[in-house]
Amino acid sequence: MRPLIRLFLLGLAVAAASLAAVHAAPVVRLNILLIDGQNNHQWRATTPVIKEMLEKTGRFAVTVATTPPKGAPTADWEAFHPDFTKYAAVFSNYNGEDWPEPVRQDFERYMANGGGLVVFHAANNPFPKWDEWNKMVGLAWQPATFGDRIIVDDATGRMIRTPKGEGPGAGHGPQHPYEVKLRDAAHPVTQGMPARWPHLADELYHGQRGPAVNMHILATAYDDPAGKGTGAHEPMVYTVSYGKGRVFVNLMGHAAAQTAAPDMVALLTRGTEWAATGKVTLPLPTDFTATPAPFGR
Repeated sequence: MRPLIRLFLLGLAVAAASLAAVHAAPVVRLNILLIDGQNNHQWRATTPVIKEMLEKTGRFAVTVATTPPKGAPTADWEAFHPDFTKYAAVFSNYNGEDWPEPVRQDFERYMANGGGLVVFHAANNPFPKWDEWNKMVGLAWQPATFGDRIIVDDATGRMIRTPKGEGPGAGHGPQHPYEVKLRDAAHPVTQGMPARWPHLADELYHGQRGPAVNMHILATAYDDPAGKGTGAHEPMVYTVSYGKGRVFVNLMGHAAAQTAAPDMVALLTRGTEWAATGKVTLPLPTDFTATPAPFGR
């Protein structure tokens, strides 16, 4: 064999071996802390769904931290003190009593220093007296007197702010199928998603209230007055910047069936990766629907 041919073939073999090594390199798993324990929703049913969907991607290692139950003695709460710094992001499936003050302070530091937070459905509800939490979640299930309201002008995509005390407070009509409308097709979480898609029967939160600062809306849903809605395009999926931290909020997902829907799997897995890293490498599920809904606006 000629020397040049031999060198060429050797080069191809080395390149192939290097490429194989790259593809064989294990994916670095992100440590995620999933907090539950109290909720007005069925957290015992949704937490396993969330944990499985995250771990099934191969991108996450999920630890579940369950708080003491409502009314638990102080000693039980003193034992609840996660080390947030061990995790790339915290996923909250919690809606209940206040966390102890040292836990709240540690979490504020964690977020301010670049931590990640995922807020799922009713997890925007708790802690009305914890100002920093409400800055993190942007909007919460609270009365109109609690803070500003945000809706979106459908034609322009512009956020419209209703001042504290004006307009409706938090609520929702009966569960029903509705259309989700994409508001930012370039964001890492929503990139590649259809401009609109049908979401199965679920609660459609409206009139959420809060500081609503540093918010960026990714998707909305029209709250039809025929279904006891507001007649407005309500934020369903959005992000919040808090210090150096990233917050991803998804207000859909009432129970296990809604949580496991393909669009929710896409939003929650990609949203968790973004909260943890600021980037998204996870592909959209192959069964994510691109079919426009036959209802609503």
